[in-house]
Amino acid sequence: MSGAEQHRDQSKGAATSTAPETTTPAPKRNAFTELLSARNKQPKHAAPNPSSKDVPKRRMGSFPGRDGLGAYLEKPDSYPSSVVVYHNSDFVTIHDMFPKSSLHLLLLPRDQTKNRLHPFEAFEDAEFLEKVRTEVHKLRKLAAAELRRRYGQDSAQEQARHAALNADPPPDELPDGRDWDKEIMCGIHAVPSMSHLHVHVISVDRHSEKLKHRKHYNSFATPFFVPIEDFPLAPDDERRHPTRQGYLKRDFTCWRCEKQFGNRFTELKKHLEEEFEEWKKL
Repeated sequence: MSGAEQHRDQSKGAATSTAPETTTPAPKRNAFTELLSARNKQPKHAAPNPSSKDVPKRRMGSFPGRDGLGAYLEKPDSYPSSVVVYHNSDFVTIHDMFPKSSLHLLLLPRDQTKNRLHPFEAFEDAEFLEKVRTEVHKLRKLAAAELRRRYGQDSAQEQARHAALNADPPPDELPDGRDWDKEIMCGIHAVPSMSHLHVHVISVDRHSEKLKHRKHYNSFATPFFVPIEDFPLAPDDERRHPTRQGYLKRDFTCWRCEKQFGNRFTELKKHLEEEFEEWKKL
């Protein structure tokens, strides 16, 4: 997969909500608040204020090639909450500009000794890997809570929980409801599209108008996507050779029902929309 194409279509982190940008420095934002804010329903692309000289440009084609994610690492405060979800001394979390599911976040490690390494190499460091896993776990919980906020009212597994929330008086303990954690994938691509290390935290639904062709789909539906839990990889793990394995050229298989679609992407895309509606109702 070419770096330029991946850069345009997969890993540019970016805006998916409508929260306004402030003109004065703000304290570090809380990811839970930002993700679960009512403002973030059905997020849409929102670029930074073009009149501000201090805000890095984020329009299509304005990024410096494979190094585009570096701007978020250097100046996360320059972006609104619709772009940078949260940041701390070790990580920056952003919305993917071209999401391949209804929720698609990127976790960017800030460690300068690691963040330009291939993840296969970076995650050989057990201490660094554990730090990334801890942050991914935190972000996964936030993403799962956001899915509950968006789709809980449609889910059959959430009805008892909703009833308890509306009860008067409410029960001492709420029913668990749907396990939204299981609806989140966390991992990396075997051939990263950008120079800076980034971990995808993405809902399984594949519901996105930005999912447009074979590489988009297969990069998340085949072993080309390597879960963070699988690291460190064994030296002989076949995923170390994604081109040899031809993951991106495989025929299409539905992520949910495993129906086969050959190379019929248009048919697959229609099917994915149907599956999305059913998935929400589980």
